[in-house]
Amino acid sequence: MSLSPLIVTGSDELTKDDSRSSDDGGGGGGGGGGWRLGWFVEVEEAKAQAAFSVPMIVSNMSYYGIPLVSVMFAGHLGDLELAGATLGNSWFTVTGIALLIGLSGALETLCGQAYGAKSYNMLGIYLQSSLIISSIFAILVSILWCFTEPLLIWLHQEPQVAAMAALYLRYLIPGLFAYGFIQCMLRFCQTQSVVNPLIFFSLLPLVLHVGLAFLLVRVVGLGFIGTSLSASVSLWVSLIMLATYVTVSKKFEETWGGIRLEAFQHVQSCMRLALPSAVMVCFEYWAFEFLVLLAGLLPNSERSTSLIAMCVNTESISYMITYGFSAAVSTRVSNEIGCGNIKKAKNAVSVTLKLSLFLAATVVLLLGIGHGFWASLFSSNTEIITQFGGMTLLLTLSILFDSAQGVLSGVARGCGWQHLAAWTNLVAFYLIGMPLAFLFAFKMNLMIKGLWLGLICGLGCQASTLLLISLRTKWERIELSLSNTQAHSLV
Repeated sequence: MSLSPLIVTGSDELTKDDSRSSDDGGGGGGGGGGWRLGWFVEVEEAKAQAAFSVPMIVSNMSYYGIPLVSVMFAGHLGDLELAGATLGNSWFTVTGIALLIGLSGALETLCGQAYGAKSYNMLGIYLQSSLIISSIFAILVSILWCFTEPLLIWLHQEPQVAAMAALYLRYLIPGLFAYGFIQCMLRFCQTQSVVNPLIFFSLLPLVLHVGLAFLLVRVVGLGFIGTSLSASVSLWVSLIMLATYVTVSKKFEETWGGIRLEAFQHVQSCMRLALPSAVMVCFEYWAFEFLVLLAGLLPNSERSTSLIAMCVNTESISYMITYGFSAAVSTRVSNEIGCGNIKKAKNAVSVTLKLSLFLAATVVLLLGIGHGFWASLFSSNTEIITQFGGMTLLLTLSILFDSAQGVLSGVARGCGWQHLAAWTNLVAFYLIGMPLAFLFAFKMNLMIKGLWLGLICGLGCQASTLLLISLRTKWERIELSLSNTQAHSLV
């Protein structure tokens, strides 16, 4: 949902050894009594989830930063290069990042529940199946990118900017494949609670990318081509490091198992979760991009677009914190459901939701106090800074709703409810949020505030529906579905 200018009792309970020795006595704790809805969180559970979340937040920000650095280098080449790289990066987000992140979400269910059920050999098979799926869709997106220029012109973008965006994407195609594979590897490690090494495998490539981009753009003299080419190289460096770690580390001796031809037999079953997971993520990403397009139709479109882009970027940065907790709760829920501990899974959701909302409230407080300074980082125009201050109240509401839905979406991925979440996002954003945004902005003349108010309605509907699904769905059934998947895994 980003605009490209993208745990238990005791902290050791998420480790492999403890997971394998966990008792199954919690399996009968399904029911609705598993929810812990008190006002205070369990300290040990909160510590463990925070320890899990921080590495995921850092790695997410690092991978977000690689294409962003490329855009910054493009900006120093000229205004046309900046516009082309920004548009190309936005197209990369809409058609590439959202899709590939969504496709990898199937592993949060499959690997997470298989790990909890101690079916360790299945994790490597599921990973390889997802890598195959990611390759297929990366090829399809690459073909789409070959027609970037005419598509962007058809979308009423300036021909010169569209041509630069197409050139930018042409050299980002190798990075598209690397990005998809990285997402699959991250989910594989995440579901086994191996997250601390991910900081190194994401931060180091980001640091190297700064030097590489300077080398290719300035020293070698590739200019604009070097901006996206350096991003592709940096993503492949990260992938090679991550893949080497997975194949040689003793932590994955039982879960990797080497290259398995059996993975091809599971592509179809993985696709059943991957496709709704991708739709679920894309619907949300596209809603924010659609909001920017609507802003371009308002009077004084340049200022309206800049203001809405500032709001979207602020929301995206805030969501990166939520993303870490979303990954944590997805892993906790899938692992506990896999070993039949429904009560612990529900307790983890309660703790994570409270933590996420608390941190969102902290961000909201800081934004309320320092919105002027924050806006000045994006623009020196005093009118835009003043208008951003008027958006602060609405922005705080959207951040709170986005924080809640982020955690609940993690629950959906952990439980295998991607299809329900996909339908929820379709209705929340495209049957409620966007129509209301159009109504408020253009018919009721609320302009930018109307657009964001419509988004808030969509986010509120999304969060409420996901909460209802989490409260009313019988979680015990997920354990049976996992057993059925294992029983028919060779068919």
